[in-house]
Amino acid sequence: MIRIYHNPMCRKSRAGLQFLKERGVDFTLIDYLKNPFTEKELKKLLVKLNLKPEQIVRKQEDYYRKNLRGKQFNDHEWVRILIENPKLIMRPVIEREYKAVIGDPVENIEHFLT
Repeated sequence: MIRIYHNPMCRKSRAGLQFLKERGVDFTLIDYLKNPFTEKELKKLLVKLNLKPEQIVRKQEDYYRKNLRGKQFNDHEWVRILIENPKLIMRPVIEREYKAVIGDPVENIEHFLT
């Protein structure tokens, strides 16, 4: 089963959701702002993405620019920051059993589905 971690207020996340719908993909929709990740879930997702926590941070967010830019954090600290501030997580994230992808641009989703 494919899951999409979605922020309905995000244009890029809506584009990813629309991409899945247009292709008739069966998926589970998770609004990760209303149903935030646990530390264990986020760490597991990072393994599937094959990325470090800092690599999924949206650096254009106000919170990042005002509070985090220029500071150094280890992976554990980044995970805590992302759990406490889920808007910082790039989106959408498309996940299946053993793999995940950031769906921006939507072409990433196409490669993920093939």
